[in-house]
Amino acid sequence: MGRPGRLRAWFRRLDELHEAYFVGRWRSGLRREARRQEELLLALLFLEALGVENPAGYQTLELYPHLVESFHAWHRRAGLERFPEPGVCC
Repeated sequence: MGRPGRLRAWFRRLDELHEAYFVGRWRSGLRREARRQEELLLALLFLEALGVENPAGYQTLELYPHLVESFHAWHRRAGLERFPEPGVCC
């Protein structure tokens, strides 16, 4: 293994140590918070689609196409096979 290979292996090991020390301890909490924030955003976006005013509507308008798949996963986790409002999802 040449010098570049050893350097790559060293950086890979450094990255693994960083991941284990700084991220590993709080991984489940970070995932839980990320899911909570995503679900809040989804609720705001789709409540607006149903006619309820969204205070951050202008800033979130461009996110609709990217979040349809996430919304589908959310309502499936919530126990709804199909979303009750026609034309929103599924």
